[in-house]
Amino acid sequence: MPCTPETTIFSKGTRTTKEVAYVTAGRLIQQYQQFCLSKGIDFIRIQSVRPHDDTTLFCSAGMQQYKPLFSDPSHSGTVANSQACLRMGDLDEIGDGTHLLHFTMLGLFSFREMTVGNAIDFSLEFLGTLGLVPDHVTIHPDRLVEWTPLYGARVPIVPDPECMWSDGSISGYCTEFYKDGVEIGNIVNPLGSCIDVGFGVERLDMIVNGTPQDDALGTLCETVMTIVESGYRPGNKEQGYVLRKLLRRIHKMGGTLDHPFFKEEVERQKRLRAKYLRLRDRHSDMSPDWWFDTHGIDLSDIRESMEE
Repeated sequence: MPCTPETTIFSKGTRTTKEVAYVTAGRLIQQYQQFCLSKGIDFIRIQSVRPHDDTTLFCSAGMQQYKPLFSDPSHSGTVANSQACLRMGDLDEIGDGTHLLHFTMLGLFSFREMTVGNAIDFSLEFLGTLGLVPDHVTIHPDRLVEWTPLYGARVPIVPDPECMWSDGSISGYCTEFYKDGVEIGNIVNPLGSCIDVGFGVERLDMIVNGTPQDDALGTLCETVMTIVESGYRPGNKEQGYVLRKLLRRIHKMGGTLDHPFFKEEVERQKRLRAKYLRLRDRHSDMSPDWWFDTHGIDLSDIRESMEE
């Protein structure tokens, strides 16, 4: 099964669903950019998933590059962006219609300048330009009394003790926006003095334009190409290891990818499997670390492939 999405027919030609999604998502980003610029807010667009610090292998959130500014009490200002992100934590949930590995976040970051009320007004106004009104929003119970009036009865409010966000070093209470049962965005109040607004482009595209999400195989292929286009190659460590892991999973699922890295990884796995079968009886008591460090063989992958 190739990583080729189904075809959708349009009056001006034939486009794959992925090509359609690229166009409609691009329009959403452009619309958000124009909205921010109309408010006098500088906007930058980042399409690489390279991390902005060494806390993650890939950029996992639009706020990552701004952490020093959040933490600097002398800095004030507001900026907006669109940031390509990659989170491997959802690997086992992809294909369910809402979870992705690679996605784009629309962000607004204010450092001791905008208030939570300002951010709520900004967010609801932007959603309004898309013809969206949230079905409801959630607020942490500890902020319910303070933040509920900021919505001014414009949208139903549901208390949610899970409305906390943290990247491990910076945290804050948050309020989340829901449409058709899907979280489409949130506002975090980092350190109690800053603002971090985020909207997922792909989820907005799904709600606004009816663009379907990729199946699991399509998601894997898109993620692989995003990693490659961000400048990474397959390897045994860090980002390279993640790339190899995803290539192996595509192959295991019966997919294929028209890229040399995929073909090289398939051949590499065949060689490693043959090598393991040749050596396993002589080294049956050796640890997985020994196999990996000495021969580059990941026992979990080899044994998994032998069970297929």
